[in-house]
Amino acid sequence: MTVKEFLHGLPRRVVPEALEGKDSLFHFLISGDEGGEFTVRIRDGEVRVSDGLEGTPKCTVRAKDKHFMKVVNGEMNATMAVMTGKVKISNLSEMMEYAKLLGF
Repeated sequence: MTVKEFLHGLPRRVVPEALEGKDSLFHFLISGDEGGEFTVRIRDGEVRVSDGLEGTPKCTVRAKDKHFMKVVNGEMNATMAVMTGKVKISNLSEMMEYAKLLGF
């Protein structure tokens, strides 16, 4: 699975009821051959993912594609990835609120 496949698959994996009343915007800036720039919008129980950066994010995530996918696949501890700078998160509290709901 690639970063793009993972992020674009979020709408199918998230339970809409868990996101009711939530509103956030994330930018993912992932470097590497399988990276890219993506926007994840959460609003009214719906997740929308698009290529490119749209709007003003509440949280920006930066990582190399290999590190991002290791976290997603459970091969790298997310906390350690952040502490060692392999994954950079601009608003940790925003990410923590949504991480489990989004499958991180």
